[in-house]
Amino acid sequence: MSASLRNIGGGLSAGADDTVWVQTSYLIAEIIVIPLSGWLSRVLSTRWLFCISAVGFTGASLLCGFAWNIQSMIVFRALQGFLGGWMIPMVFTSAIGFFSGKHRVIATAAVGSIASLAPTLGPTIGGWITDSYSWQWIFLINVIPGTLVAVAVPLLVKGYDKRNLGLLRGADYLG
Repeated sequence: MSASLRNIGGGLSAGADDTVWVQTSYLIAEIIVIPLSGWLSRVLSTRWLFCISAVGFTGASLLCGFAWNIQSMIVFRALQGFLGGWMIPMVFTSAIGFFSGKHRVIATAAVGSIASLAPTLGPTIGGWITDSYSWQWIFLINVIPGTLVAVAVPLLVKGYDKRNLGLLRGADYLG
């Protein structure tokens, strides 16, 4: 995405000062929700929080692809970061929860390797997509895999944890 910021700014008639908020809004939203993911996974279960996150991230990606100005893009990117941010800890939690012994080590190493490769390969692939097609496709490309994940997780993944909606009563909402 970072390799395409100039194209996004140009496509939405925005200057560099506004365009940096496309990436910043995503990161701020993601940083806000990651600490909440542990509590939310206990409320909803890891399985359902991951599914909600996949649906939300996919929907927000679609909105980003159809953003009509820089302000809408910034809002949609913040929404994408907020809804997609839960997936990061849920993947690691699932790898630890579903696997044990040597398999747990392999699963966490695989997840960690993918997480390490994404920041390296993402800008290269995103730049290629932008140059070959348009900046909108760096968002629209998420729709098919995101939809598949959102459908597959509830159907194929049996949760190892149960939801506890009772935690909603004791939450510190004001804090």
